[in-house]
Amino acid sequence: MSDATLSLVILAVTIVLFVWNRLPVGVVAIASALALYFCGLIDLAGLTTGLGDNVIVFIAALFVVSEGLEASGITAWAGRLLTRAAGTGRVRVLGAITILSAILSALITINGAAAALVPVTVAVARHAFMLPSKVLIPLAYACSAGSMLTLSGSPVNVIVNDAARTATGNGFSYFEFGLIGIPLVIVTFAVIAIFGGRLLPDRRSTALPADFSNYLGTVVDHYGLGERVYRLHVGAESSCVGTPVRDAVASDTRDVLPIAAQGGLGAGLVESGHRLQNGDVLVVSGSGQAVDDFARSCELTVEDVAGRHARSGRLIDRDAGVSEVVIPPRSEWIGSKVCPGMVRSEDGLLVMSIRRRNKDVGPRSVELVEGDTMLVHGPWRAIDALADNQQVLVVGSSEQLRRQTVALGHSAPRAGVILVAMIALLASGAVPPVVAGLLAALAMVVSKVITSEQAYRAVSWPTVVLIAALIPMSSAITDSGGAELIAQPIVDLVADRSAYLLLIVLFLLTAILGQFISNAATTLIVIPIALAAAADIGVDPRPILMLVCTAAAAAVLTPIATPANMIVMNPGGYRFGDYWRLGVIVMACWLVIAVLLIPVFWPL
Repeated sequence: MSDATLSLVILAVTIVLFVWNRLPVGVVAIASALALYFCGLIDLAGLTTGLGDNVIVFIAALFVVSEGLEASGITAWAGRLLTRAAGTGRVRVLGAITILSAILSALITINGAAAALVPVTVAVARHAFMLPSKVLIPLAYACSAGSMLTLSGSPVNVIVNDAARTATGNGFSYFEFGLIGIPLVIVTFAVIAIFGGRLLPDRRSTALPADFSNYLGTVVDHYGLGERVYRLHVGAESSCVGTPVRDAVASDTRDVLPIAAQGGLGAGLVESGHRLQNGDVLVVSGSGQAVDDFARSCELTVEDVAGRHARSGRLIDRDAGVSEVVIPPRSEWIGSKVCPGMVRSEDGLLVMSIRRRNKDVGPRSVELVEGDTMLVHGPWRAIDALADNQQVLVVGSSEQLRRQTVALGHSAPRAGVILVAMIALLASGAVPPVVAGLLAALAMVVSKVITSEQAYRAVSWPTVVLIAALIPMSSAITDSGGAELIAQPIVDLVADRSAYLLLIVLFLLTAILGQFISNAATTLIVIPIALAAAADIGVDPRPILMLVCTAAAAAVLTPIATPANMIVMNPGGYRFGDYWRLGVIVMACWLVIAVLLIPVFWPL
């Protein structure tokens, strides 16, 4: 068996295993690379070449940039804008996602757009009560279409432009790709809107973060924060100075119920016999008007616990937030005396509510026992520290809560500047894309938008390993002659025939190869075949090359066709066979658009 045939056999077995879906896709990809090595189709350097490939490094860098955008609040802000624009209607949601994906992929490449927009798309889908699996494949397809809008949208565009300049002395301008790209984006949206609801799977991914979009409303209802608790600060001029805590609120004072008192400077709760001093805090509950009247009569300063953050009037903002904590067995917090409205001296966290056995303990002080739940409010640094505290169990991730509910944090300007700089580098071509991505990722860490630990966690290593393991397959098929083995009979078929038949056959050849090997490798394989066929039947190479470029972008049938398809696989909970159902229709429409419009814009 020749090397060319053997490489195609290994490719066929790999595809069967992917479709079978009984083994993890990463295991199949690594096994295929090892099979190529042991069959002598690649050497050791070829086996590991994917790990250092520019595409792999670029994708990893884009994951870090995406993490910076999410951590800074830009993702949440963009999600809110997109949510307002999209509403909750399925077609409007898909339209908004398609437009944003196409524009961003034209600016920062298809892979960059997919990595950056996954969290935004998931947020929009949740707001519209749609499963992420119904919108993430459309995201990848829209990115593929959008990559045809500009020269910088994909490495394939650059390869085709160089080939056109070499063959004819006349390449394509930066926005000339948009002549075919705009119709592709429109038809892609139309197909997704019409057929997506039926052909996209109903999958629930375990890789998505928890949804905190309505978290604040949930905890307000659950902890009964509608019942106001107030902290009344005792000043030197207050008539309550020297009064015992138990007598601070007169028995005939209506609608004001004393809860407890706290010593000055954040000290713990004091006994009922303690005489109030300057700096102490009296914690009460009641109606707002009654508390205000009482505070004025006693010259006390009112602090509304449920609206504690006076500067913004919000419980969750860029400076402070809330968290639910549970007291576990053997916790040092057991036995601590607390009440709603007190501030912990250890970390400055304000206790807003306490529940025991799923019931609110009410406006009173209690000693904590195992299983108690508290809602606390305070600076994010103190909230984050609770996650590392072995004495309490935190309900939900404060980091995810902050990212989904707080738009445009303090680091947002820095993250925005880094993003714009990266886009400028990619669009101008001043440096290779991988360099632009690495510079942006490094800037995110150096400027403290994210920490180095967050950067490491941000990279989707299963996606990176899968793509890296499949790169040797592309090299083996190319070097062994497997691609030419498939292509030559097709070229013989179109020899001396219609130019339109050549367009159709070249599209199918390029698109089919592109489902299993990289777009760039497919383009490099097909270009000499296409140019030879164009010369044989006497047509201009430029429309032929533009068709090859369009077909290479139509990598929509499998998750391994493009890194963008892989990026959405885990968040969408997709299987290998979930892509082709809608992808076949998208590809067929692209074929029609290409064959009809390319000769119009670039005459044969």
